[in-house]
Amino acid sequence: MFSLRTTCSALSALQAQTIVSGNAGGPSLVRFRHQLAPRKVTFIKRHKGVIPIPTGGSVKGTTLAYGDWGLRIKGQGVRLTAKQLTTAEEVIKRKIKPVKGAKVFLRVFPDIPVCIKGNETRMGKGKGTFEYWATRVSTGRVIFEIGGTPVREELARDALRLAGAKLPTIMEFIDRKTPPRLGNLLLTSETKEGADSTSTSTSS
Repeated sequence: MFSLRTTCSALSALQAQTIVSGNAGGPSLVRFRHQLAPRKVTFIKRHKGVIPIPTGGSVKGTTLAYGDWGLRIKGQGVRLTAKQLTTAEEVIKRKIKPVKGAKVFLRVFPDIPVCIKGNETRMGKGKGTFEYWATRVSTGRVIFEIGGTPVREELARDALRLAGAKLPTIMEFIDRKTPPRLGNLLLTSETKEGADSTSTSTSS
């Protein structure tokens, strides 16, 4: 008969061997709780794509929806990786930790797989291997929001400033009164009135 210690060690070795052999043929699709990754993926490889440009007039996702303070993209659209978003979120949580009940809302999610081939690799032989998850965001998109309980503006501004320093584009601090943004254009009441008058004169 085998002892209990010998049986447990054999089972652990078998499980470790199974995990290694399962990941040897391709990328690890295991999603842990602390990771930003889709729960289920049909195709692990996708086209590179381009950064969306808001040319249709939609301002969806450019204003606050859950919190009182937010961080919005002011510069050029960019592709944000899951690691960058996680780092920025941890910075905000660490800064607002003394405020009980304060929450951080992430308005974007990295669901685009990025594949990379090694340097000085000959052409052909298929697409590169999976490397990380990312998301494409355009100018004016809200990335983070702070809410839950009332948070002082000075604390929220400082936390979002530190988070914006971790992201590879120019960010801006917004609140509930900040107007929506259409690309590089802020849609204030004066802008809307001017657009309405122009359309009226054109139609007449």
